[in-house]
Amino acid sequence: MRKVEVVSYREEWACMFKEEANKLSKVFRNELITIHHIGSTSIKGLKAKPIIDIMPVVKDINKVDHFNSEMIDLGYEILGENGIRGRRYFQKGGNNRSHHVHIYEYQSPEIERHLAFRDYLRVHENDLKAYGDLKEKLAKMFPKDIGSYISGKEKEVEEIEERALIWYKTQKVN
Repeated sequence: MRKVEVVSYREEWACMFKEEANKLSKVFRNELITIHHIGSTSIKGLKAKPIIDIMPVVKDINKVDHFNSEMIDLGYEILGENGIRGRRYFQKGGNNRSHHVHIYEYQSPEIERHLAFRDYLRVHENDLKAYGDLKEKLAKMFPKDIGSYISGKEKEVEEIEERALIWYKTQKVN
């Protein structure tokens, strides 16, 4: 059973991302366009579950499946689309999860959604604090129930995401 734990931001998360991104770059080689650090561990000052979310962007999502054995060699579990069409999802660490890898093809709208959410919270302190406090509260309420933790923050995530996408699009124009 996975324990739901939310901790204060840790500087080492950026290094953990870079280290894993280097490994993933060697796996996906010429298929890879870029790799982003996403999720709560990518946002300085945000309380987070200590799991590094990584978003490689590739040329052809269907070719990702050819790299499954190399991902297994790195310790990843292969979960296919895992509920999001056009994604390839991998996780590492079992019940003591350390990394999530969300791979999208370069044209996927999911890329902008993740980057908008991250970048918005990096510059909107009130939303960052409210979201972090909510996550901490939910983790204390549901320490052994990841489903309730996730559903408890769903509405807040949707609201932030909506503001973030509007804000993100204005940033790209300026």
